[in-house]
Amino acid sequence: MNELINTLMQDARVWQGDRHIQTRQPAEPTGYQTLDNHLGGLGWPRGALSECLLDAPGIGELQLVLPLMQRLTRSGKTVFWLNPPLIPYAPALAREGVDLKQVVMIHTDDNGDLLWTLENCLRSAVTGLVLAWPGKLAARDIRRLQLAAEAGSNICVLFRNRRLAGQSSPAALRLELEAGRHQDLRINVLKRRGSWPGQHCTLAMVHRAHVPLPETSRIVPGPW
Repeated sequence: MNELINTLMQDARVWQGDRHIQTRQPAEPTGYQTLDNHLGGLGWPRGALSECLLDAPGIGELQLVLPLMQRLTRSGKTVFWLNPPLIPYAPALAREGVDLKQVVMIHTDDNGDLLWTLENCLRSAVTGLVLAWPGKLAARDIRRLQLAAEAGSNICVLFRNRRLAGQSSPAALRLELEAGRHQDLRINVLKRRGSWPGQHCTLAMVHRAHVPLPETSRIVPGPW
């Protein structure tokens, strides 16, 4: 019995109040050291779902996953885009070092097709990353996708509406994203394995937008 309890206590999925547990789950660095520090020194969990919750596209959410796209496409892994709300701007991605030959964009007709496509992409051995804008998902659908991500040991980032922040989700990582006033991105960690929520940080995105910071700041959408 003691061995069983000790095993459970070492499992990062078992929450132990305010005690931090170093997760043994594999992960990929985000490319932003400040954010990685708030994620236990890890990053995007591999073999699991991550959710980015935001009010509207174009606030820097793609720049958040850009270092991961660079790294995975250069290693020969495929990055799938499912139902992006806007057309990705290929020259900007290429300029940032993303291998476009490893990028596949898919549009589905309905939610059933989306779930089927997502599940198969996540289980595929050629996949490195799946980016998806699924709209409405039931909890059972997210659990289904979580199992597919575990089976393929792949990374999946779902971009969903920020109003869902108060709802429970089986996703391993949940980030709430807000546009800052100075071309930055404010990130609130709503959930992550092995620790409590509430960490937050701000990431500057000016250097990735390749534009100077004006006196009156505005958010630069992209790279779409």
